[in-house]
Formats: sequence, structure tokens, C-alpha cells
Amino acid sequence: MALSLLVVSISFYLKEYISPDSDLYATLSLVSVAGVVVMVIAFSLGLGAMPWIIMSEILPINIKGLAGSFATLANWFFSWLVTLTANLLLVWSSGGTFTIYTAVCVFTTGFVAIWVPETKGKTLEEIQQFFR
Repeated sequence: MALSLLVVSISFYLKEYISPDSDLYATLSLVSVAGVVVMVIAFSLGLGAMPWIIMSEILPINIKGLAGSFATLANWFFSWLVTLTANLLLVWSSGGTFTIYTAVCVFTTGFVAIWVPETKGKTLEEIQQFFR
């Protein structure tokens, strides 16, 4: 996701210095669209499913309902926030908007690598020991 968003942001930055009548301008437009499509596909295959997988694997039974509700609320709230601010950011700077999104993806990758435990082949009790 971060790489595709980086490609989109670079395309928008380069388009500022190229004439709209140029063939390169049209090519950069196609690269931008392709980058967004790749990001959506990568999101669907990876980060988009992560909250639901984490909820099902690491939450103990006694708090699964409450914690799952809170996680779902947070997921939809941040989705709404991104949707709300996207147009405002794009008016400000298209390249800057996608640069911010790239930085958020890089931060998220680091966060997941450091703080989200590997659960493959572990019991719920072993996973819970990780958080103690």
C-alpha cells in the first residue's frame, strides 16, 4: 500500500511541473489511477481485514463482545474521518495528501510489525501471555 501511494504522490508532484498538453502528463494520470487501484487491492488483501482477524484471534471470550464493539466503532470512525478529510486535503495538495497517506501506511506497517503478535499455531492462552 505504501509503495503504491508513494507512486501516486510522486505522480501528482511531477504533474505540477509538466504541461497538461504533454503526453507525459496523460501517462502520469494513468500511473496515478493505477497506483490507487493497486492500493485498494493491497488494502483489501491485507490491512482491510486486519481488525476483524485480530478481534477474532486475540480477544478473550469474556470481553470479546465489548472489545469487538469498540474495535468496530474505532474502525468505522477512522474510515469516516478519512472520507471526511480526503476532499479537503486534495484541494490543499494532491501530492501532499498521498504523501500523508504514505506516511500513515509506513507507520502502520511498523506498528503491526512491533506490536501485533504472531498467532499462527498458538492457543488463546499463549496469545494472552504475550499481553501480560
